[in-house]
Amino acid sequence: MQRLQTGIPGLDEMLGGGLIPGTLTVVCGATGIGKTQLGLQWSYNGKHQENEPGILFDLTSRGDSQNHRDYARRLFDWTPTERSPEDPVEALDVFIREKTRRDYLHIFQQSGRRVTRRDLDVDGWREWKIELARKLDSAIYFFYGNFVHGVRRVIIDGVEPTERESESFQFHLFEYVYHQILHKDFDWVARDLFRVHYRANEPQILQHSYKHQDIGCLLLYTTHEVMLDDMLERPIESGDVLANANTIILMGKTREGGKMGRALQIAKHRGSACDESIVPYEITTSGLRLLR
Repeated sequence: MQRLQTGIPGLDEMLGGGLIPGTLTVVCGATGIGKTQLGLQWSYNGKHQENEPGILFDLTSRGDSQNHRDYARRLFDWTPTERSPEDPVEALDVFIREKTRRDYLHIFQQSGRRVTRRDLDVDGWREWKIELARKLDSAIYFFYGNFVHGVRRVIIDGVEPTERESESFQFHLFEYVYHQILHKDFDWVARDLFRVHYRANEPQILQHSYKHQDIGCLLLYTTHEVMLDDMLERPIESGDVLANANTIILMGKTREGGKMGRALQIAKHRGSACDESIVPYEITTSGLRLLR
């Protein structure tokens, strides 16, 4: 098994060589703590390890994005190409022949501040479900079109904390993407995408197979907690996305004397030895750097 290396010196050593493909990694921390920089470094390292950088699926529902493209441009001189959720689904032979792929999809561009079902009345909830169903084809196309071209890394960002994950639109879509796209055999993803046209496309679909067990998923999860100590004491509830994750990386602020700093800790790395030390880090013009 080839680990998916982060490209961050020291962090791969802590992870026993990198993240485990075919599993979910959750990076937890407050806004501005450095989750996006860590995620982008891991994503871009795919260009060196698998010959293709990873893709970014942005679930931000406030009408703005997480500025991933600005970060990527500054850190790596990499400008991810964007797909709009309103773009049509192209025919299979078109995007295979022309190697058409997009690195970035912000799925909820027009959703205002809606995050949970409580934000909507009955009619609003019905309209939301119709909108979401319409956008699922775009999401399936985005992932499938990248996987057939060799992409093996997925970042899902923009998930905001809620009292109940079951009421969150973002978690609802994340669960669908993770279980019904990322962890599904390639031919069944193609069936969901092409439906009645699957048989006509089947020869090309079989020629461009991929193994979902090779795909790694990094979920960047925003927490209410800011201090690392508070995050370390937070209980993991049954059904929580953290309970189902293979790997959990906590990122938070620290206080020592009169100075504030940042540190990370690998709280969970199932099936692999790892270094559980609390390690300080800094954000530089080149990205996240461990101080050890």
